[in-house]
Amino acid sequence: MSFQIALRKKVSALTALVTAASIVLSPFPAAQAQQKGLPVLRDTETEQLLREYTRPILRAAGLEKQNIQMVILNEASFNAFVADGRRIFVNYGAILQSDTPNQIIGVLAHETGHLAGGHLSKLREQLANAQTQMIIAMLLGAGAMVAGSTRGSGSAGNNGLANAGAAAIAGPQEMIRRSLLSYQRQQEENADRAGVKFLTATQQSPKGMYETFKRFTSESLFAARGADPYLQSHPMPAERVAALQEFASSSPYWDKKDDPALQLRHDMVRAKISAFMERPETVNRRYPQSNDSLPARYARAISTYLHGDLRSALAQIDALIQVQPNNAYFYEVRGQALLESGKPAEAIPALRKAVQLSNNSPLIEMLLGQALVGTDNKAYTDDAIRILRAAVAREPEAPLGYMQLAMAYGRKGDYAEADLASAQAAYLRGDNKTARELATRAKTRFAVGTPGWVKADDIVAAKPPRN
Repeated sequence: MSFQIALRKKVSALTALVTAASIVLSPFPAAQAQQKGLPVLRDTETEQLLREYTRPILRAAGLEKQNIQMVILNEASFNAFVADGRRIFVNYGAILQSDTPNQIIGVLAHETGHLAGGHLSKLREQLANAQTQMIIAMLLGAGAMVAGSTRGSGSAGNNGLANAGAAAIAGPQEMIRRSLLSYQRQQEENADRAGVKFLTATQQSPKGMYETFKRFTSESLFAARGADPYLQSHPMPAERVAALQEFASSSPYWDKKDDPALQLRHDMVRAKISAFMERPETVNRRYPQSNDSLPARYARAISTYLHGDLRSALAQIDALIQVQPNNAYFYEVRGQALLESGKPAEAIPALRKAVQLSNNSPLIEMLLGQALVGTDNKAYTDDAIRILRAAVAREPEAPLGYMQLAMAYGRKGDYAEADLASAQAAYLRGDNKTARELATRAKTRFAVGTPGWVKADDIVAAKPPRN
């Protein structure tokens, strides 16, 4: 599903905590893990590449069996962060701005260092301790202020006691804040070292990680000038990069280059991101007609279809398929271009081929299901239901699959399943009111105790996650 945007509502209470704590790679303020919902991008090709980047690193970190997920955010800035111990969030801008696979792999190694070190749970403990200390300080300070006020407001001594109470509140708060920031700086240093360790263990160069941090140093040098290093949540950039260079350059794989085939795949994904996420004039500057490379042709083909010239886009995509006839994502783009141009029946063959070549990618299956439903041909209904049910079984958090499934069931006249699928789609969108209403209606259509009734009852009883 080529760069479909989905709003992920309220990932967890810890997301807001981590946003405030700024456990991130960037030396600038963290990408706000938006309390109103995370704007998530879904794309099979990009997600598959990121999984391949992280798999050996997670194995080296002992996290291979933890089912760590990669989540791509609709943010153009270069940033990545961990939020809940089971997901690594990466801005699409981080991928787009990484010239080599090794650079983004270094970022992922750093974030894996946070996960392997249990930094989130440890930070939660630190924050809980800090909160307790702050409450005690506030109570003691408030007690002194009350004592000063109850003895009369005219006395200078009493005013002094009240002022001392205010200082008793402010002083410990500042000390606690500095202590927390110091703790976070240490966590960042530990994540740097762990990242280098994992890269070395997987025989990969830490140079890309160093290059990324060095670039951040140059970009943030002016902003950091004159800053108090004890008020920074990360080590001061120059110091951090110097320390990183010292232990990273000793790696026996420091000068190891990325495999050319991997570099090509990386460049293809960057071209796709540019085409979907940037203005056409920007895409044309990045990939001018004079650039005949496969990534450039890929970017131009996608940009052409997105901006209305379907015939030219299809010709460009077909030329790409001639070069790589087994590239699932070329067929996916062809099918999506036809589907979004109001030609669902014509999109079906390309999307079937994409599903086959991608080993039944659930996101591409959802596109195929959408094309089958979009034809209004009832002969496709059972096929659409079968495909969409398989897709949502493996991608249970994708609203599109449930939306299309609801339409297919409705076309078949199975209104109980249609209501249930609609309720599941609404719940995943964060529309809890609509979800409960649809699930309540679905319960009246199912026999009590059946699987459908139980699923609908779960939605009715579900409480919205807290921020």
